[in-house]
Amino acid sequence: MTAGDTALDKKVETRFSPCIATGSGTSKFEEFKEKSGYLQEPLASELSAKSDHFSNDALQLLKFHGSYQQDNRDNRKKGLGKDWQMMLRLRSPGGRIPASLFVELDNLSNALGNGTLRATTRQAFQMHGVSKANLKQVIGKILVSMGSTLAACGDITRNVMAPAAPYEKGSYPAARELANQIADLLSPKQAETSYLDLWVDGDLTYQIRPNIQVKKARAKQYEKGVFSGDKNEPLYGATYMPRKFKCAVTVPGDNSVDLLTNDVGLVAFTDSKGLLKGCNVYVGGGMGRTHNNDETFARAADPLGYIPGNYILELVQSILALQRDYGDRKTRRHARMKYLLHDQGIEWFKNELQKSYFKHEIKPLRPEPKDKLEDYLGWHRQGSRKWFVGIPLLSGRLEGGLKKGIREIVEKYQLEIRLTPNQDLLLCNIGGTQLSSIKEALASLGIKNPATPAAIKRHAIACPALPLCGLAITEAERSLPNILERIESQLKRLDINKTILVRMTGCPNGCARPYMAELALVGSGVDQYQLWLGGTPNLKRLAKPYIQKMPLKDLERTIEPLLINWKESGGRKSFGSHIKAIGDQAVLDLLSIEDKAP
Repeated sequence: MTAGDTALDKKVETRFSPCIATGSGTSKFEEFKEKSGYLQEPLASELSAKSDHFSNDALQLLKFHGSYQQDNRDNRKKGLGKDWQMMLRLRSPGGRIPASLFVELDNLSNALGNGTLRATTRQAFQMHGVSKANLKQVIGKILVSMGSTLAACGDITRNVMAPAAPYEKGSYPAARELANQIADLLSPKQAETSYLDLWVDGDLTYQIRPNIQVKKARAKQYEKGVFSGDKNEPLYGATYMPRKFKCAVTVPGDNSVDLLTNDVGLVAFTDSKGLLKGCNVYVGGGMGRTHNNDETFARAADPLGYIPGNYILELVQSILALQRDYGDRKTRRHARMKYLLHDQGIEWFKNELQKSYFKHEIKPLRPEPKDKLEDYLGWHRQGSRKWFVGIPLLSGRLEGGLKKGIREIVEKYQLEIRLTPNQDLLLCNIGGTQLSSIKEALASLGIKNPATPAAIKRHAIACPALPLCGLAITEAERSLPNILERIESQLKRLDINKTILVRMTGCPNGCARPYMAELALVGSGVDQYQLWLGGTPNLKRLAKPYIQKMPLKDLERTIEPLLINWKESGGRKSFGSHIKAIGDQAVLDLLSIEDKAP
């Protein structure tokens, strides 16, 4: 090593957060992951113990296996213990749920859960209310039914998103296939063995089986740069990622996946035969933040460039490896890749990527058409002989008669389900001879016009929040229907004929991606919310916080001057774009409340 190299190393050590690349100090949690035996202990030991809940150490590992431990706060009683239960989340790239898997999920949720299923904003089903004693049985049955919960949570690659629409032509098939390939590419190696050991007694029948193209790309995980140094876990190493890592794929013009909120976002271009030509690549998006901590923030992804299709898998795992090595390993609130991009900039990121991880050219972005938040609600031709129907589910909740009726339709006609990032549900592969009978069955469930839900409800989403989420400060899912009715009534009273994209969360962690909405309510106290304004209907711009703690009862009084101003301007722009156009000071002047954000 030369003197120059030494000087450069010292400069890097002072410039970067504690990380693998600099060899600087890491947190105790990083040490814990490394000593867990690839995410096994103490989870494996506690799984068979008689306690009704896991210790804090075990539940940190449980997340990697697709489950969170929760306490139902509605059932808390003074002097009694907590009502411990587990939430399970599936691994379902692109939101695909085969008929047999859905039937089993319905059975399990009824027999061993709380009777509901919930479509998440990352296109997976969650099941709530599972006891610790039944956890192995439930995950085991999911695996046997060709599902999985591996890596649905934790410091690892989360469920890979793609447009849910099962169109058989255009770029959609290639986008779905690429999402499947990325999910298999970034699946952990040794942690999968640990997962199968715990939940199906090591039965390798249920291993993920990547195709030849993915196998070739995975072989490169042992090459310099991408290789973690751990032969058992070549891509991740024994400490896995600094925090969660999220990927999404879409097609030009379709922003159903909220592309810019992901660590890696890919826009897939295809040729006239539907074969992948390449992708525009965006990096460094993320929603999570912490109240009263300006060092945490939501961030939209930066454009990286265009990559030919034959190098996309190599690129994605190279980006992951860069974040693995340079992501903050000491301060978890600063560990997402968005902070690395913010601190170092896109040019540094691109240069380091090409210098140490990815040896191919990164070209300028290709032009894209204007994006739209596609939702696929209503009836659509899937292909020449098949149809699909998009069914609106406010906040993704399936329960009661609707859940039972959907199960009967799926089971009778063996229909595939696809979940959307907007928490809606598509019934797919419907034959022409089945159309009338399925329409009648849906009508009997109250779904007569699935293409035309109320405009304010169409794209509104919320996180589960209370009573089960341990991070929730206040309500979200349970309050959203009433909030939407109130806003809808207010717009009608003011004679405003346009709608607003609304999102709601019970805390600032951003699971419902509120910071991209035109109007977002982010829980900051009991029945109090931050008010975020200024996103776009097609999810291309971050909103801004204007009020820190708005009592929910004051919602209409607070936003009415803004709505009137929007109407008086002619209403040609969307509400979010109007907020952007008039500027921060004008917005603050119009808001009729004292607790305004600085």
